[in-house]
Amino acid sequence: MKTYFNNQVNGLYENANKIVNIFLDASYRDKNVKLDIPEDFTQEFFSIVDKVSLSLMDDKDNFYGYFLFQMSREIKFDIGSPTAVNFKEAKYVIYFNPLIFLKLNIKQMESTIKHEILHIISMHLIRAKEFKNGYSTLAINMAMDIVVNKYLNNLPPYATTLEWVNLNYSLKLLPYEPFEYYVENIQTALNLLEEDKDGVEDDSNNDNEIETDYNPEKTHDIWQTSNDIDEKTLHEFTEKAINNSQKGTIPVYLESMIASLKNSKGELPWNLYLNRLMGTIESNKKKTVTRRNRRQPDRLDLRGELRSHKAKIAVALDISGSISDEEFKQAIKEVLNIVKNYNHEITIIECDTEIRRAYKVKSTKDIKDRLNIRGGTKFTPVFEYANNNSINLLVYFTDGKGEDKLKIIPHGYKTLWVISGRGDKLSLKEPYGAVKKLSNVEIKDTSLDLSDVVRDGFSMNNQERIL
Repeated sequence: MKTYFNNQVNGLYENANKIVNIFLDASYRDKNVKLDIPEDFTQEFFSIVDKVSLSLMDDKDNFYGYFLFQMSREIKFDIGSPTAVNFKEAKYVIYFNPLIFLKLNIKQMESTIKHEILHIISMHLIRAKEFKNGYSTLAINMAMDIVVNKYLNNLPPYATTLEWVNLNYSLKLLPYEPFEYYVENIQTALNLLEEDKDGVEDDSNNDNEIETDYNPEKTHDIWQTSNDIDEKTLHEFTEKAINNSQKGTIPVYLESMIASLKNSKGELPWNLYLNRLMGTIESNKKKTVTRRNRRQPDRLDLRGELRSHKAKIAVALDISGSISDEEFKQAIKEVLNIVKNYNHEITIIECDTEIRRAYKVKSTKDIKDRLNIRGGTKFTPVFEYANNNSINLLVYFTDGKGEDKLKIIPHGYKTLWVISGRGDKLSLKEPYGAVKKLSNVEIKDTSLDLSDVVRDGFSMNNQERIL
């Protein structure tokens, strides 16, 4: 049976090469010619996929087999990996490149299908889009592949693993860390390699319609063709597919990933959302003489640019009395913990109707006691400060009660509003950013009258760590 399967795969691989060669010969004469995949080839190829699917059904990890059963299938010779996924017409689609997929044995075929499903469960199709402005495609792809491949055996020999990245980029990355940790460190390593190279940066895209070998920089290109859908809706479709796939026991790691997805309800807590934002902010640029200017490569007097990956973060605190000291102290500790791997500059801004104080912090020891001023609340002064000081990210802690319209429109940075436990909603009609809430914490009373103690407020200690 195994010999018959291998012979069928080998014969199909030869046919795939014939189809591609016919296309390449025709496209040499006519650039507008389209790749024609014969129907009999398609049927035979998917009979191979059916055998892999049945093998997954019989395996202890039959979750993957049931999940695959719900997906549409297509053949694409232009993807740089054996398989790829995206979301089309209210369902997930899995694509196969026969020239790469048919080189694998059946166990490796299973692993590459599992690989794509783990990307889906990890909501990587959404997260990749959010990080593309701050990091290179290669760094994002490798970081996401490290996250999912750590759970898989029988990987193809070229698979991006933690060990491979550490060896090839002289890194010491730790296992089982979140995606943000990997993408930041990999991007830093890539920047150092670029800095050592002389010449013009190559931003050109290869539009070749045929991919014959694995290409880590193009493995997830097809994610960009997914239907434009909001995270909450995609989350609901994913959870439905997961529920339909749980027909028996599943591995512990899958239980953890699924629980994290379901508990989020499509709405990330403020601290996890901040963790995500850290990977999307565009850091300041630093000049380099080792790279020519991209727009004018012949001008040797103009210096090129590299990401310095040191962005300016402003943490604004409404000191009008709406947020307790306990809430803010816990929140700022959370902020410092999240950004510690990013080497970013943090400025704390205390504001009511105007900015009362702004100072930089590197650790919790630098946090000053809050000023004892209790006025009204205006948001505009903080945004004026951010606009004038090249801020990359503004995190604003408030009860949400202030102006209904900003007098100054923010530009050039992202904003995250964090509403205190006693707050209801943000008064602004246009927040120019995401609005999140804190979660409950007991607030300590500093007065002598115990009847005035308020037992509400919010904490970040119960938040779940991102996968």
